[in-house]
Amino acid sequence: MATIEAMAANASSGQTTVSVRGVKHVYPGGKLALDDVNLEIGVGLFGLLGPNGAGKSTLMRIMCTLLTPTGGEASVLGHDTVKDRQAVRTALGYLPQEFGAWRLQKVREVVDTLAGLSGIRDKAARKQRVEAVIEQVGLQEVTHRKVKKLSGGMLRRLGVAQALVHDPPVIIVDEPTVGLDPQERLRFRRLMADLARDRTIILSTHIVADLGSSCRDLALIDTGKIVFRGSPQGLLQHAGQHVFEMVADRAQEARLVSEGVEIVSRTADGEGSHIRAVAADGSIPPGAKPVSEPTLEEGYLGFMASRGRAEVARTEEETS
Repeated sequence: MATIEAMAANASSGQTTVSVRGVKHVYPGGKLALDDVNLEIGVGLFGLLGPNGAGKSTLMRIMCTLLTPTGGEASVLGHDTVKDRQAVRTALGYLPQEFGAWRLQKVREVVDTLAGLSGIRDKAARKQRVEAVIEQVGLQEVTHRKVKKLSGGMLRRLGVAQALVHDPPVIIVDEPTVGLDPQERLRFRRLMADLARDRTIILSTHIVADLGSSCRDLALIDTGKIVFRGSPQGLLQHAGQHVFEMVADRAQEARLVSEGVEIVSRTADGEGSHIRAVAADGSIPPGAKPVSEPTLEEGYLGFMASRGRAEVARTEEETS
């Protein structure tokens, strides 16, 4: 089996680290979760974006060897996720949506135990690695606190620590910031950006802001299919004909919403409000002007609007 050091060297060489080829998955009962998904992912922060129920978690579980696809194949650094499960697990760290085990253990105890389970047998080396990871994720002030006493943000950072402790070249995180406050979300984005400098980070989310400015490559999945693949700038190109701004009173806003327009933001402007919005059919209402520099969220909403899915996308953002 390849060593972690060899895997990391391969990952940093610029080659594809994670490959998904024609993956399909059908759950018992006939629900189609993934339909012919193809992805080639390299070093850096890769965003897997899409509404809840789109198939993101199913794909993550297949990549992590936790689920066998109905069809197609996936590999991590050349290791098949079905045939070479142990090699894949050595090569990656995984932070699932829910990480709340070990509730009665202390932070340092959890990280140390998982370091041992990951194969770091030498006590001195393990202690050094545990302390380094705890500091890296910003938990050095709470090492003696029990898991059940951690805040939501600290718990997510502990989840990153357990995924990172064996220094894998690939890390997969699934919906990492659900339930976190804005400050913890920002801290998490900074941590992901730092980790992605020399490894592959696959970040699955329905919250566009989670991707941050360090994301240079992303895919948008919807109803089990990859419907967009490219850079954030490429996604923004789809927003131009859909995103607009205008001053509107409450009656105008209500009419726009009834016509399928999604209001992205509003600020008070005299007797009305200055709104930024996305038109589902691409037609900008009278008195409005196109937004010259849409945000990534607006690009996402604009793309989904072109698919008749803006309402789904906006609902996900509002409930996040």
